Amino acid sequence: MNWFFITLGYSGLFPKAPGTMGTLVSLPLGMLILIYFDAQTLFLASVLISIIAIKEINKYEEKSGIHDDKRIVIDELAGMWFALSVAPAISITTSELGMWENGFLIQSILSFILFRYFDIAKPSIIGRIDREAKGGIGVMGDDIIAGFAAGIVSSFIWQLCYNFLFHTVK
Repeated sequence: MNWFFITLGYSGLFPKAPGTMGTLVSLPLGMLILIYFDAQTLFLASVLISIIAIKEINKYEEKSGIHDDKRIVIDELAGMWFALSVAPAISITTSELGMWENGFLIQSILSFILFRYFDIAKPSIIGRIDREAKGGIGVMGDDIIAGFAAGIVSSFIWQLCYNFLFHTVK
């Protein structure tokens, strides 16, 4: 169960870009939670998964001696879900999914792109956590911060686009 959990249903075993694959698996799951529940549920699920993941990653690292194994992608799920709980962070129905005005799809895709950017580039504190924190905190911490950063930037970009596209001054 531990390996299934930390590799996010074995998606981390994908030979090329396991982090991107883990994020791709996480995106529709998070979107479904936003559609059928709400942003608070997604946020709390992210917190719970992060706490469990830190403990499971610590056990794995202790047993294997490998820090931040690339096959561990549960951190991508937590980061992506934190991003989605910030942006779009709206409750919609399935019939509203294709409506551009609510920004759900645009912000979800933008959050994915920005999260992958922040997770790979590791700017500022994200890189510092990745380099200096040990164990499960180090593996999870940079993705959690990258997720929040992606959600905030995505929301900001969407607001600029929304105001420009739908509320231009005539």
